[in-house]
Amino acid sequence: MSDEKKSAEKLENGFAEKPRALSPAPPRTPSAISNATNQPIFPVLSYCGSSILMTVTNKYVLSGRNFNLNFFLLCVQSVVCITAITAAKSFNLITFRDFNTDEARKWFPISVLLIGMIYTSTKALQFLTIPVYTIFKNLTIILIAYGEVLWFGGSVTGMALFSFGLMVLSSVIAAWADIQAALDSVGGGKSATQSAEASDKISTLNAGYVWMLLNCFCSATYVLGMRKRIKLTNFKDLDTMFYNNLLSIPILIICSLCLENWSSANLQLNFPEGERNPLIASMILSGLSGLFISYTSAWCVRVTTSTTYSMVGALNKLPIALSGLVFFDAPVTFGSVGAILVGFISGIVYAVAKIRQGKSAPKSVLPTSAPITSASSQSMRDSLKS
Repeated sequence: MSDEKKSAEKLENGFAEKPRALSPAPPRTPSAISNATNQPIFPVLSYCGSSILMTVTNKYVLSGRNFNLNFFLLCVQSVVCITAITAAKSFNLITFRDFNTDEARKWFPISVLLIGMIYTSTKALQFLTIPVYTIFKNLTIILIAYGEVLWFGGSVTGMALFSFGLMVLSSVIAAWADIQAALDSVGGGKSATQSAEASDKISTLNAGYVWMLLNCFCSATYVLGMRKRIKLTNFKDLDTMFYNNLLSIPILIICSLCLENWSSANLQLNFPEGERNPLIASMILSGLSGLFISYTSAWCVRVTTSTTYSMVGALNKLPIALSGLVFFDAPVTFGSVGAILVGFISGIVYAVAKIRQGKSAPKSVLPTSAPITSASSQSMRDSLKS
C-alpha cells in the first residue's frame, strides 16, 4: 500500500511527466560519436596506419636471416582472419554468408589466384626493400588497365598513359639506385672478395625482381579474374574475405607440408629462441592487420567521396615507402628518394586521371579507376602494394 501511495504522490506532483520530456534526449549521445566517426580524417589515417602496419609486420617476419616458411606464414594469416570474423559473427557484430559448396566451387579458382598473388608478393618482399617493392607494385596497375582494354572493352586516357610512363621511370630509377647501393656497400666490387659479395647481392636483387614481375602478373590475373567471377556469386565484402581465406587454408597447408622444410633444424633457424615470440606475435598481428585494412577501406569509402578515396590510395604509397627507410635498413640515397617521389607523383597523376575519366565517361571506366565491387579485395591489393 505504501508503494501505491508513493505512486499517487508522484502523479500529483507531476513526476510522471518527466519520462515524456526526456524521451527525445537519447539520440543526442550517439550523435556525438557518429559525428566523430564520420569525420574523413579518422578513416583516412586508420587506413594508412593499417597499410603500414601490415607491410612492416610482414617485412619483419620475412626479413629474418633464415625465414623460408612463406606458405606457413600465409596459412597463419588466413587462420587468424577466419577466427576473427567467425568470432565477430557469433557475437552478431558482423554478418556474412554461411558456407555453401556450390559457391565455394565457383570461387575456388579465385582463391588459387589469390594464393599465387600473395605468395609471390612475400617472396619479392623478402628479397627487395619496402620502397623498391612499393614502386614496382605500381606496374600492376598498367597490366590491369590493358587487361581491361583487351577483355572488358575499357579505355586508357592520355593522362593515364603519362602516369604509366612515370611508373616505369620510377621503377627504372629504383632498380638503378638499388643496384648502385649494393655495389657501394661492398666497395664497388674491386677486389676478388668484394666482387664475390657484390655478385651475391646482385643475384639477390635479381631474384627479387623476378618474383616482383611474377607478382605483378599474378595480381593482375587475380583482379581481372575476380571481376568476372564475382558476378556469378554476387559476393559482398565479408563474403569475399570469408571464402578467400577459408578456401586458401587447405591449399596452404598442403603446400607448406609438401614444399617447405619442417625438420627441427629448419624450424630452429626460422624461429630462433631469442626471436621466437616476437616473430609469432608479428605473424598473428599481420593477419589481424588484413582485417583492419578491409574495415578501414570500407569505412573510408563510406565516409569520403570516391575522389578522396582515389587520392588516399595514391598518397598512401609515400608513407608506406618511407616506412622502409625508417624501420629497416633500406639505403637512403638520391636515387632511392628520387624514385619514391616519382612513384608518388605517378600515383597522384593516375588518381586524377581516374577521377576525370569517371566524370567524362562513367560507363567505360576501368576497374582500376572506379571503386572495386569488393572492398575487401581492394584493401588486400592496397596492403600488397606496400
